[in-house]
Amino acid sequence: MELAGYRALWRAQGVMTLLVSSLLARLPMLATTVPIAFLAKDASGSFRWAGVVAGSYAVGTAVAGPLWSRTADRRGPRGVLLVTGIAWSVMLVGIAVLPASMFRLLPVLAALAGAFVPPVSQTLRAAWPRVVEGPALRTAYSVDATAQELLFMAGPMLGATAVSVANPRLGVLLAAAMSAVFIWWYALRQPRPLPHGANPEAPLSAGQLLWHRHRLPLILAFGLWIMSFSGISLAIVAYADEHGQRLIAGILEAVWAFGSLIGGAVAGALPGRRASYLWRRAVLVTAGMLLCVFATWSSVSLGIALAVSGLTLAPAIGALYGRLGALTPDNARTEMFGWMASMATVGSAIGAAVSGALIEAFGVRYVWVLAAVLAAVSTVLLVRVPPEQAPAPELAVGDLLGETA
Repeated sequence: MELAGYRALWRAQGVMTLLVSSLLARLPMLATTVPIAFLAKDASGSFRWAGVVAGSYAVGTAVAGPLWSRTADRRGPRGVLLVTGIAWSVMLVGIAVLPASMFRLLPVLAALAGAFVPPVSQTLRAAWPRVVEGPALRTAYSVDATAQELLFMAGPMLGATAVSVANPRLGVLLAAAMSAVFIWWYALRQPRPLPHGANPEAPLSAGQLLWHRHRLPLILAFGLWIMSFSGISLAIVAYADEHGQRLIAGILEAVWAFGSLIGGAVAGALPGRRASYLWRRAVLVTAGMLLCVFATWSSVSLGIALAVSGLTLAPAIGALYGRLGALTPDNARTEMFGWMASMATVGSAIGAAVSGALIEAFGVRYVWVLAAVLAAVSTVLLVRVPPEQAPAPELAVGDLLGETA
């Protein structure tokens, strides 16, 4: 293990600012989930209505996400981020100030808010190959996948804190204010666009982009992973509820995320001197899921198994980001990651629904059986995806970020 990738990433001018601004821009997106759920529940008196609102938000995101990403590819990401960032903040304010008596309008406003979610993750992952190369590029994708775990921990916690200290409306307003500032900052950090005529290829249609022998398996495998992750999160909650200690759910989720953090940090420091096959990392993900099947007999054993399983997640996801970026033309890369985000939304919804039925019918441990099966299917899908080749020794940091307005 060595730190060449981290050193190269650190030395690239403006890269750390781009990464930090993207993390802050994504934070309010995760901080809204808890306040909006409680806002819908308080207004309607039912968590079922909160589920309807959350579903409407997800539908809006899944439908509009690829469209905004495609626009960012064709017209540049900065304008798209500024427009969607402002519109999303306005929609959140509308949700926050809506009178409780008009709660039936919440699904409509939530769908509109979802439709204007800024494509922050998509534009960041599409920008990495234009910003760094060699060991730093592999490290960038690994750091991105690892940092995502921090966001999943910090975002909902921030929203829950706002709800508990004040009220759900303040939590939504806080997210709106944060997005207005942080997304604007991130938009101005975007790398210099390609010179006119630098990429003469005609833009691909959505069908041409997706129906590809390598890109389609990558997208499907990612969807299967997210489906399994969503089911496991529900299984952890059910496990804690069965044992009458709901606090365990938060601890087990944190242990799982911590394992992924460690795995991603280590993967980013690997020298990458050999060809890296993504299917091998998928095998490790599958093995981690199987380990948890046999560890549900106690909270300690399950926690250890989740920590070990978590070690495999961020390295696999980071490698998948890298392969998808490398196998997609530059003029369609943001859209491709937009389709990935939509697949994640769909996979998450399906995974939660199927796992809930599985828990009721057979028990918690069978969710990990399902997750292992899904991960195994993803391994088969990834077998024919070409590996990442080891970079030549002389490769270093490529073109740096351009000046920002």
